This record gives sequence, structure tokens and C-alpha cells, in this order.
Amino acid sequence: MSDLVISPVTSTADRKRFVHFVWDVYRDDPAWVPPLKSEALGLFTPGENPWFEHGEAALWLATRGGRPVGRISAQVDQLVLEHMGAGTGQWGSLELLDSEKEAGPILIATAEEWLRERGMTRALGPFTLGVWDEPGVLIEGFDQPPTAMMGHHRPTYAPIIEAAGYAKVKDLHTYELDIRIPLRPLVQKLVDAGKKSKRMRMREVDKSQFDREAHIILSLLNDAWSDNWGFIPLTESEIAYAGKKLKTIIYEDLVTICEVVNDAGEWEPAAFMITLPDINELTGDLNGRLFPFGWAKLLWRLRKPRVSRVRVPLMGVAKRFQGSRLASQLAFVMIEHCRERSVAGYGATHGEIGWVLEDNQGMVSIADLAGTTRNKVYRIYEKAL
Repeated sequence: MSDLVISPVTSTADRKRFVHFVWDVYRDDPAWVPPLKSEALGLFTPGENPWFEHGEAALWLATRGGRPVGRISAQVDQLVLEHMGAGTGQWGSLELLDSEKEAGPILIATAEEWLRERGMTRALGPFTLGVWDEPGVLIEGFDQPPTAMMGHHRPTYAPIIEAAGYAKVKDLHTYELDIRIPLRPLVQKLVDAGKKSKRMRMREVDKSQFDREAHIILSLLNDAWSDNWGFIPLTESEIAYAGKKLKTIIYEDLVTICEVVNDAGEWEPAAFMITLPDINELTGDLNGRLFPFGWAKLLWRLRKPRVSRVRVPLMGVAKRFQGSRLASQLAFVMIEHCRERSVAGYGATHGEIGWVLEDNQGMVSIADLAGTTRNKVYRIYEKAL
């Protein structure tokens, strides 16, 4: 008889075990970057993460002899039901010890049963907890460390998910480029023309007006991404929560807003791009701990970070300009600005763009024109319940 036990996570102590389990999974993986434990715990804590204002989640740990060997979550999000269809449930946070052969299918079945009990007829996964956190499971790029706010997984997970009856619904790509190399001549001409234009302009954000700037960017995001597969609009609470978390790693010269002249002759926001130094390079040696000394180290490093990589996690052009020559011009003016600043001000040699939906032709074309190569693929699966 198997000694495997699947237990619901019900207490703060349980949630800590749930979060800390990833150290057992990846301690020998040279590509893994330990997350900050306080951040990871906050993600799963009602009352701290405003996702729980519109979502319900359950967590489980699989143990043998009291020792964790696997974990999973399941979630029902009212905004997912509204925007992706009635009956659409999600699960995620799947982690397993390499030696564990039994727990994966049982954990997935446990999550599915919880979703069925709540009337869900389709399961999408993995999501931790939603599309704005760490969507998908890594299927390409296992040898590369994840950049800030991206996931890292074992190559064994995708086969386990597929064996449970799941089929691919969407792939998410990230793209890498050597930012020390200038843009291609054709693209540089587009940038030069944009800089000379009297009808568009680019500016850096002003952190002294952080709330205003965050509202402009996230309003553009909700507009620009609204037709994308899987899009879930951020609530006002989530915007404030994201702003609070990002403020310490936002640098004015790496976050840009482009404006255009509208029919009334007024300047209006038309595009934005957020570039972040790869904070994983600054936190990796902290082993997830900010106290007693990690916080002081991180604050010192954040004063003027020197990193080898930067990441563009979010970029968008207002929907009414998408598909036009102006959209490409806006994008590349921002890309060139941040490329130059990343190299000169932060010592970066490489940049990563993503994630990008595999069928987002506009962004894929921009990545191609910028001279990138695809470096990671994350897959989202679905199954009828």
C-alpha cells in the first residue's frame, strides 16, 4: 500500500511548507534562482494578494512519511469566468521531486475534482495563480536561469501533464538578443524618423508622480492587450499592489511612454514599455531570505544595479494604432532608448522580451526585426472535465 498522503493546505504553517518545498525540488538545479520567500508566501495569502478579491484557490501538499514530495493549486477566478468563458477553472504551482513517480497524476486529479465540485467543465493550467503571475510550464530553455518574474520548471512536468489527458492550448515565447549590437539599419531608419516626427514623442516616467504614471501605463496595458488570448484586466486593487511591488525596481530611464498628437491637437499616451534590470541576479545569493542581512544587501544593490541582463516584461501599443507603421515606429523608438540606457547605465549585455503569445504576430514581427532569437517556451494546457 502506498504511503503517499495528499493534504489540503489550511494554515499559515502549511502555506510556508508549500512555498519552501521548491527548495527541495531545485536545490541541485544550477539554473534555478531562489525566489524571495516573503514574496512567494504573499502570493498565496488572502488579504495580502488582491487576486483573492475575485478568486478562490485551494492548495495541496503530497507527503511521504511527513516529508513533502509534491504540491499543486487549483483556482476559480470570477474574472476568468467572465473573460474566458463559463466553466473555465485553472490549476498550477505543480512541483515534484524528481524521484516521485506517483504524486503528479494524483495531485492533478485532486485539483480537477475540486474544480468539478465548483461547476467547472474545463481545466486550464498551469497558472500560478493567474496569467499575470507565472503562466505555463517550461518546455524549452531548461539550461538558462529565469529572468525576473518568470518561472523555471523540471523537464519532467510537461510529460506528466500530457499523460493526464491535457493538450496544448497556447505557447508563450521569450526572446533574447545581444543589446550591445546596434539595431539593423532598416530599423534604425524607422527610429530616426520617429525621433524627428512632430506628431509623436517619447518620455521617461517620473517616479515622483508614480501613481499617475502607473495609471497611464496600466490603462494602456488593459487597452493594448484586451484582444489577446487569456487576457484578464487588472483591477484597481491589483494595479495598486503591482505598483507597490514594482516601485523599488523601476528606474526612470528604463520605463518609457510614447505620446501622439490626436485629432484635437492634444498629446495622448499611445504606447509604453517597461524594462527591468534582471533582479534575479541581485537576489539569487540571498537564498530567499531578506532578514537579517539580505534586505540591507538588496537595498544597496538596488541603488544602482549592475546586471548582465534586462527584461521587457510588458510592452503595449494602444489598440487603435496596432497593425500600423506607427505602431512599429513607437515600439522601436522605445526599444532603442532602453537598449542604449541598459548598456551604458546598467552594464547589461543581453535583453529578454516576453512573454509573447506564439500567435501575436505584431510582437513576433517586432522580435524578428530586432534580431532576437527564441530562448524559452512556456506551454499552457487544457482538458475537458
